[in-house]
Amino acid sequence: MNLIDKKFAELKEQNKTALIPFISVGDPTIAITVDIIKTIEAAGADIVELGVPYSDPLADGPVIQRASQRALQHSITLTDCIKLGSTLRSEGVKIPLILFTYYNPIFQFGLKPFFDLVKSNDISGLIIPDLPIEEDLEVRQLAEEYEIHLIPLVAPTSNERIHRISQHAKGFVYCVSSLGVTGERTNFHDGIDEFLTVVKGATSVPIAIGFGISSREQVARFEGNCDGVIVGSAIVRTIENSIPLLQDEATKQEGLKQIGDFVASLKG
Repeated sequence: MNLIDKKFAELKEQNKTALIPFISVGDPTIAITVDIIKTIEAAGADIVELGVPYSDPLADGPVIQRASQRALQHSITLTDCIKLGSTLRSEGVKIPLILFTYYNPIFQFGLKPFFDLVKSNDISGLIIPDLPIEEDLEVRQLAEEYEIHLIPLVAPTSNERIHRISQHAKGFVYCVSSLGVTGERTNFHDGIDEFLTVVKGATSVPIAIGFGISSREQVARFEGNCDGVIVGSAIVRTIENSIPLLQDEATKQEGLKQIGDFVASLKG
């Protein structure tokens, strides 16, 4: 069984909602990313999204854009991000790993070599935000062949496409809570609860909501309506604020504690 399916099944038995943090890999370094992920797993993260730094991130707001730029300054590559999976396993990390990347790096890498590397590094899922369902057939077929879940995004504006997208989903459906790019918000799209109800009715896999969720109150607001809550920019900002501490061995644990405490606060 894919680890994502196993994790959601476990949480369902416990009547719990998955907390899914997004991390920009290599921000500020690969080694510190390993320490951060070990820390957030201990703080209660159930699944983690490994964000691949990209120079033209269409779906990312300023916080994640800055994190990508910091990582790219250290020449972090797609291969580095994928191989992080094996490093995390060797360090004792057990939660499912999802790779979040845009399509062009995959295309340049080559589809089959990409899936070979993803599979061999224990990545359980893929999120490719700029690959629409109308163009994803080859990737979806390879994902099924390699038993890696291709996780689709649906937005309140997807309208009649919601059913078509959701019916092909594996792992979970990523429900976009707000229009525009990622970033912390105080308000969500009008009719968000009705949107979640429509998505739930269109698929047999879990649904998770993301984009703009940044506090325990917002996590709690959605826990009853979905199976998972994704938090990205708020965690990446916490890491950004902790970088001076993380880069000094004398204060590194203090920086990691700040990140862990924030993730634990989201879990409640």
